[in-house]
Amino acid sequence: MTRLASVSAVGRGATDLLLSAVAERLQAEGVRVGGALRPQKPQDEASHCNSDLLLLPDGPIARITQDLGAGSTACRMDSGALEEAAATATARLVSGGVDLIVLNKFGISEAEGRGFRVLIAEALSRDIPVVVGVSDAHRAAFERFADGMATALSDSESAVVTWCLAAVANSVESSGEEPTCRQQERLEK
Repeated sequence: MTRLASVSAVGRGATDLLLSAVAERLQAEGVRVGGALRPQKPQDEASHCNSDLLLLPDGPIARITQDLGAGSTACRMDSGALEEAAATATARLVSGGVDLIVLNKFGISEAEGRGFRVLIAEALSRDIPVVVGVSDAHRAAFERFADGMATALSDSESAVVTWCLAAVANSVESSGEEPTCRQQERLEK
């Protein structure tokens, strides 16, 4: 079984909603989820161009865009803030207590070798499975990164949850470590 999977749902924000629902279900099952997702909160008109990330499992929320002013047409991505969010998520992974990484997207920064790419690589080096949202625009870059080692999942919540649970169970079994009580319960199902 591969340790890396991608998912792409049709419609603006659909992948974000799907992965948020998946992470919520997995956390309810006792899976220790790390990574980053777009917070599922309504945005007012003034903040519709802002981009935030909820660092899993429980925050904080990191603003990864910058205000360039009303007339600006330049990229608003704050690469420093994105790198800081990725470093925080990676530090959480390294400190232990993470069964699975969920990331809202493999985007421009990751395609260029930055952003959450280090987190993905670190998780995979530790046999921790990763599921990531990938848009059509970044599919080719993701495929080059994955080098044939990723599974493309359907945009069904139950299919993604099923893959995640199986990947986590496989990771626990192959690690040789004693599973937590919740992990043992899932292994016995």
